[in-house]
Amino acid sequence: MDFELRRAREKLEREHRERQERAKLKLERERKGKEEAARQREAIEAAQRVRRLDAAEAQLRADQQMAENLLAGKGVLFSRILEAVPYPGPGDKVKLPPSCFTELKDKGALDKGPMYFRLSVVLQEGPFEKTAEKGRDRSGVTHSGVLEFSAEEGTVALPPHVWSNLFPLDAPKTPMIDIQYVRLAKGSYAKLQPEGFGFSDLPNHKAVLETALRQHATLSEDDIISVRHGELIYKLRVLELKPASSVSVLETDIEVDIVDPNSASVSTESQNVLKPLMMGIPVSGLVEEGQYTYYRFSVDNDAWGKVVSGQARIEVKLEADTDSGDTDLYISKHPLLFPTRHQHQWSSHDAGSKALILSSMDLALGMGTYSVGVYGFKGQTEYQISVDIQDSVERKVGQQTTSSASGMDVDSVQCRNCGHYIPSRSIALHEAYCSRHNVVCQHAGCGVVLRTEEARNHVHCDKCGRAFHQGEMEKHLKVFHEPLHCSCGVVLEKEEMVKHQSSDCPMRMITCRFCGDVVQYGSAPTDVKDRLRGLSGHESFCGSRTAPCDSCGRHVMLKEMDIHQIAVHQKS
Repeated sequence: MDFELRRAREKLEREHRERQERAKLKLERERKGKEEAARQREAIEAAQRVRRLDAAEAQLRADQQMAENLLAGKGVLFSRILEAVPYPGPGDKVKLPPSCFTELKDKGALDKGPMYFRLSVVLQEGPFEKTAEKGRDRSGVTHSGVLEFSAEEGTVALPPHVWSNLFPLDAPKTPMIDIQYVRLAKGSYAKLQPEGFGFSDLPNHKAVLETALRQHATLSEDDIISVRHGELIYKLRVLELKPASSVSVLETDIEVDIVDPNSASVSTESQNVLKPLMMGIPVSGLVEEGQYTYYRFSVDNDAWGKVVSGQARIEVKLEADTDSGDTDLYISKHPLLFPTRHQHQWSSHDAGSKALILSSMDLALGMGTYSVGVYGFKGQTEYQISVDIQDSVERKVGQQTTSSASGMDVDSVQCRNCGHYIPSRSIALHEAYCSRHNVVCQHAGCGVVLRTEEARNHVHCDKCGRAFHQGEMEKHLKVFHEPLHCSCGVVLEKEEMVKHQSSDCPMRMITCRFCGDVVQYGSAPTDVKDRLRGLSGHESFCGSRTAPCDSCGRHVMLKEMDIHQIAVHQKS
């Protein structure tokens, strides 16, 4: 009996302990649940506070941005996000869709003068966002004008200048641009730095820059502008602008400073650079096959005075190592900066060393700057080039070689082999020797007397009849008779090609008489009066700009300024 009571008591105690433990666990769970609920409420309240703060900050930023846009737009608020598409065209003027024109018109932007826009890249998730972070400080931001409102809805068409400044590296798959209407102050000062060497060597390079900037409406600091001079393209970075970091360049005079390029970051390889060549100082160099190396030298007033008086002449001498290759020599007078096989004024194609003599008899010679091009005709060639003023060798009358007509003695007899007049007492001996050792070239118009051993290598070109050494014929045929293709489509040999590209080719480069830039001649102008004046297509357009007359102040087209001076201000 006691055993059963003891077991019952133990059972009751065990059940009591279990109930206590379950109650304790329940209380613990309830406590933890309350704590977790409290933490969740606090987290929700904190997230709500953050969202409220973010919303307030976003609203503040939006209000500030709207105020800045209103201030930048002088009361006109316009902003669009459009997809960027490229289009080929000069300058910095973009094409917007017609709906933008309607909105800008409704907001009165058309009444405020030329329209300018701030363009910024809308960064997207992906590799481009990282690229933009690694780019330049103002990467993805520039300014532009507007060309027309003809783009497709939802897109903005960007010319190469704007595209390259917004996307200096790779553009995203779907580039989006934020376009905001702004008003820009007229620029008064700009500091530019060429990305490479050679731009400052251009004759009147500031006129070339002015011509390029006529196609721009704006400039922004850290932008890169492209300046075309003939077939060459120079890139200049905008370092500084005044009075603001972005300015308008329409109808304003800007003071421009061009600083030297950063030589530490510029590679001169594969660039057309004019190396200085001083009178009397030889320069050594190395040229690869098919490549050019260029030099420049100047003829000053003193040197030209000696040349024009006949006391001296200019000698350009090229000494080349013919063991490994051969070269050609080309010279041109500026504004033709880089003479080539097609375009030059003087040339020499002799094998090995060669020299060009420029004297007062050359009508193209005068004071100024000249370019020398060393062309690698074959292989890799080491050379030494020099330019010097050489005294002319003038023979006195008594020192001149007597001719066959004036120096003929009464007792002289003409040799039947070489044609020279020989004293009759020695004619038999001379003819016997001459017939054994001398040969007269039988080619029509040649008649050169040659030594027998030299006659084997004396040949004439079948096409032009010129006489050469046998070893020079291959180079002569390649240089003078190999067909050359002009960019206008004409195929000619070398000499005809040089004449064609200097006087007939519509793609030839000329110096505009109004802006001083070197431009393509182009097609004939549509205006009959301009054709009668001898103007090119570019000059017809460029000369349509107006300028105030120095005498009366009236604005007259540049191409009619001479007629205006004669018709209105000619003194009776």
